[in-house]
Amino acid sequence: MSGFYFQQEQLFAEQVPTLQLSAKYGTPLYVYSRAVIERNWRAFTEHLPAPHRAHFAVKANSNLAVLQVLAKLGAGFDVVSGGEIARVIKAGGQASRIVFSGVAKSDSEIREALTLGVGQFNVESKAELEQISRIATSMGKVAPISLRVNPDVDAKTHPYIATGLEKNKFGIPMAEAVATYQYAADLTGLEITGVDCHIGSQLTELKPFLDAMDRMLALVEELKAVGIEVHHLDMGGGLGVRYENETPPPVGDYLQGMLEKLKAYPNLALFLEPGRAIVANAGILLTQVTSIKASAKKHFIIVDAGMNDLLRPSLYQAWHRIENVAPAQAPVVHGDIVGPVCETGDFLGQDREILAKPGDVLAVHNAGAYGFVMSSNYNSRPRPPEVMVDGETSYLIRARETREDLWKTESLLP
Repeated sequence: MSGFYFQQEQLFAEQVPTLQLSAKYGTPLYVYSRAVIERNWRAFTEHLPAPHRAHFAVKANSNLAVLQVLAKLGAGFDVVSGGEIARVIKAGGQASRIVFSGVAKSDSEIREALTLGVGQFNVESKAELEQISRIATSMGKVAPISLRVNPDVDAKTHPYIATGLEKNKFGIPMAEAVATYQYAADLTGLEITGVDCHIGSQLTELKPFLDAMDRMLALVEELKAVGIEVHHLDMGGGLGVRYENETPPPVGDYLQGMLEKLKAYPNLALFLEPGRAIVANAGILLTQVTSIKASAKKHFIIVDAGMNDLLRPSLYQAWHRIENVAPAQAPVVHGDIVGPVCETGDFLGQDREILAKPGDVLAVHNAGAYGFVMSSNYNSRPRPPEVMVDGETSYLIRARETREDLWKTESLLP
């Protein structure tokens, strides 16, 4: 069951009316359901007994309370910056269950990760191998590493979130993988632990995952032939969710499809890094209609949330379901749902039919992933608050920024 549902002609977040939330905290407002986050996580872990392991992709939603909920469930975490490492530790996550990914790790981030004892570095290049080796050796540490290999599989997703083709900036080409592993084996301060790939995000078919896995298992065999044993296969994340008409495979089918291929490899653990699949449908963005602008050609439903609050529609041409949280007696309006940012690309939805009038509150669904984390202060707009609903209770887990927050790190000239 969704954590967001209609009852008595109002949209509820778990057991709290969203109109009550918007009145208490104001709009724009991000609202998350703890129950949905926990349910989505368990949908993965119930199919992944030890030694298999899931790591939440922190870049999808890095709020401390969200990470805390997952840490209490024993989650591992996939991070791409030192800042994300610090957030995981602050939220109660274990360093040993952190996978440190990312194409441009700094020396200071690597030192911090080694000091904390992160579980694994996913390495993107020979240059990064040399960088980690140099730092680990100087610190008297051994860095557990896995090479991110590019399997050149077309994920059939938006080009901005496709990562598994040779033209993408990520990973080591498959043709160079064995030689790069042999190079790593000769460096000091490194311990080869696994192989890694990630072919893209918002995938709605199982076949690309399985094709990539076949290529990665073939690589495992090639490595074994040259004397390099690995202990896990990290297949990344990328399982899609339903925004509009997508039909992603059920989590169980996705996991069992990959585990079936591992039956011939009993000593190889499967690592996964879901993000969107855990938090997307666990969050909504509430926004209030400020006015409706009518013209001969088009209507505009103007709201108080803009592209600085939710960038996905503008950046990815992403579609989010948008509806009135209390639609009774609201007229039908056909047009674009647009925000206050001074850009033509500032829209949340285009060519929509919606029940709305000035003062109404709208809910933008599936906003829990890549929502607040991609927000900005463009046009000097304070970022919205975040709230976690847990049954009948709501918790403010990030305060609304003030105007003073906008310039607190700036200085006037003397």
